[in-house]
Amino acid sequence: MRARKQIRAKRTELGIALLISIFILLLISVVAIALIVSSSTESSLAGNYRSSTGVYYAATAGLEEARRRLAPKDSNSFKNTAPGFLPSPGTPLAIGSVGYVLNPGPTEALGTMLATYPDAQYDTEFGAGALGAATVTTTASIWNRNPLNGLTFPAPLYKWVRINAVTEQSLNLLVAPFASGPLDNTTPVYYDGVQLNISNSGSQVLEITALAVLPNLSQKLLQYIVAPAPISLPNFPAALTLVGVDVNYDGPDSTTFFIDGTDSFHSSFGSCTPGATVYVAIGYTNPPPDGSLGRIRCCVMLTHPSNYIGFGGSMPNVRHVVMLPTFQTPSDYNNLVQNIIQNADATVFTPNASTSPSPYTLYGASLTPLGMSNTNPQTIVVNGNLDLTGWHNQGYGLLVVTGNLIYDPDASWYGIIMVVGKGLVNGDHGGSGEFDGTVLAVQTLDPATGAPLGSLGTPQVLFTPSMGGKGIYYSTCWIKNSLPTSGYKVLSFHEISQ
Repeated sequence: MRARKQIRAKRTELGIALLISIFILLLISVVAIALIVSSSTESSLAGNYRSSTGVYYAATAGLEEARRRLAPKDSNSFKNTAPGFLPSPGTPLAIGSVGYVLNPGPTEALGTMLATYPDAQYDTEFGAGALGAATVTTTASIWNRNPLNGLTFPAPLYKWVRINAVTEQSLNLLVAPFASGPLDNTTPVYYDGVQLNISNSGSQVLEITALAVLPNLSQKLLQYIVAPAPISLPNFPAALTLVGVDVNYDGPDSTTFFIDGTDSFHSSFGSCTPGATVYVAIGYTNPPPDGSLGRIRCCVMLTHPSNYIGFGGSMPNVRHVVMLPTFQTPSDYNNLVQNIIQNADATVFTPNASTSPSPYTLYGASLTPLGMSNTNPQTIVVNGNLDLTGWHNQGYGLLVVTGNLIYDPDASWYGIIMVVGKGLVNGDHGGSGEFDGTVLAVQTLDPATGAPLGSLGTPQVLFTPSMGGKGIYYSTCWIKNSLPTSGYKVLSFHEISQ
């Protein structure tokens, strides 16, 4: 009996191992399937991330190319490589004028890019039909020009970059001075270094929009709002400002030579409303210890005190002025000069071992080919002396001279003149030229050796008694029009949903 019971018990356990094995196999299969699904999902996510990142940076490459080429001094600037694509420097880009930088791939044609990849965003910003009514210009990207078109690796995969002026409506933003609506859609927006405005103050704001498309049809539309960023200059509190210790000015004995600190409007500028504030004729920062005017002899030796005009009614108008806290030492001004050099339209003279011995004098004829005009003021740096003798022309913009400025009063300059370094200005001869804007002289270098000074020295403006010319007239119009920039600053950046 016991034997039979044991046999029956064993038979009831037959098949358990098989069931356990099948269950384990099922469990393993489920885990394997989960891993496969998870791996596939991760691969898809990784692929999507690669596509998203790739198309993002492709569009960014288009934005950065256009932003860089807007700077006139860049070797690949639109001014140098695509004349007529955008207005000449100094001329605003009209609302309704649109420029496209086209970047076709190896199998695409330049002329079909806008049809293949249409721009629907412009009408979204400016209103239905705006792009159809716009004046459109096109040019090729740097990747479709020599030498980059000969590279063996592919170019960034953006298809086009659009450049256009903006309005309140396109930005969907009310700006100064009224900011009370409705949104304006005809007036260009400007940037004065602090805020946006529609008062034509500062530099025009532009919009750069880039579309990138990958072979897998991933797309990205990115946009910059940009404007030229002004370089921080000293304040200009007078028609002629002398920054330093025991400043030295000796004026001509001429009834026609004026230094006028009253903010002036001159037709040489064009359309401009001068500022309301009245400024100083001659401003000095550090009076001599005895409290006198020291060597400012405009009115001690001359008999024309009424030729030095400014606020307050007193003549001659010679006053103590205060510079910004950031412009108090030689290094402050020397650093400013280096910043201006890095962003200048032209550094027309840089002394080196191969040039003639000091004082490294450049003559005014070298300024003529630069193409300055009242609509195209430029930032010009002369590293050395500048002799304008015999240069019977006009300059426009910011002029920086690190040596001695030798003035021929038959020459004129409209804008800002900064003699920073040796701080010496001499003048002779007759003539009928004038300075409209402001003149500032600072001595930061030893005039004999050129070595940096530990403290500000003695700037000197010395004119012969017989010198002619009309003088120096303060003009906020010309000062604002001549402020240098450090390239196009990104004011805002965003991704546009599609």
